[in-house]
Parts: sequence; structure tokens; C-alpha cells
Amino acid sequence: MNAGGSKRDIVKEKLSRFGALGVLLILAGLALAGPYGVLSWGENVTRLEQRQHRIAELEAERAELQNLVAKLDPSRVDPDLATELVRRNLNVAHPDEYVLELEPTH
Repeated sequence: MNAGGSKRDIVKEKLSRFGALGVLLILAGLALAGPYGVLSWGENVTRLEQRQHRIAELEAERAELQNLVAKLDPSRVDPDLATELVRRNLNVAHPDEYVLELEPTH
């Protein structure tokens, strides 16, 4: 009975070692090829750079809009901007005028 019990203990020990080895192999696989693993590091860096570029674009657009809002303050409206907006939105121009729309530079 003692010999059978020790054989059973050996089998349990081997199974626990194989289980631990399996868990370690899974963790190593995830560390290499998982969503946050070494192989996806370059892709994550590229995505981060793209998002930082987009944030910079949005911040520039926000600053431009804040400037426009400041110029449209009811207590002190910029007359040139008001004229430009009225002409653009209402399509109002004198017959002898030419309208040239310039692309904004960033």
C-alpha cells in the first residue's frame, strides 16, 4: 500500500509540474504575442503617434474656434469678420465684387 501511495504521489507531482509548465508557457505566449505583448509594441507606438498628431490638429482647430468666438463677442464684434460671415452665409455681394476664398493655412 505504501508503494502504491508513493506512486500516486509521484503522478500528482508530475501533473502539477506539467500544469505549472503549461501556465508558464501560456503566460510567455501572451507576453510575446498578446495584445500588450512584445510583438504588438510597434503597432501600439504607431497608434500612439497617430493619436498624438490628431490631438495636435484638434487643439489647433480649437484655438482657431476660440479666436473666432472671441471676435464674435456681442459687446465688441470685429466688423471685418462680421462682414465676411454675412457675405459668406447669406451669399451677399455687390455686382462689381469678386469673391476669392482662400484655404486656411495651418
